[in-house]
Amino acid sequence: MNLLCDPRALGVVCQKIRDIAKKIGVKLVGSITLLTKKLVVPTRRTPCGDGSNTWDRYEMRVRKRLIEVDAREQVMRSIMRIQVPNEVYIEMEIC
Repeated sequence: MNLLCDPRALGVVCQKIRDIAKKIGVKLVGSITLLTKKLVVPTRRTPCGDGSNTWDRYEMRVRKRLIEVDAREQVMRSIMRIQVPNEVYIEMEIC
């Protein structure tokens, strides 16, 4: 399985965040699974357009999780120290 397409990497990062929150003892809501966005790009197989009418379909799926953590400085520092794989993108918002 290609690691760039592996949704388990996102689950591992979410589990690490949950473990940090549980260890420190702060309020945690999540991980809430948001809708998966799917981008499908159809392309012709033959570059010149001659020949059979065959198509290749490439797709990209974007999976998101929402985790709400009580914002303490110690928790945020611990979350920022997590080693995140290249295929996982984390966005932190303080409200």
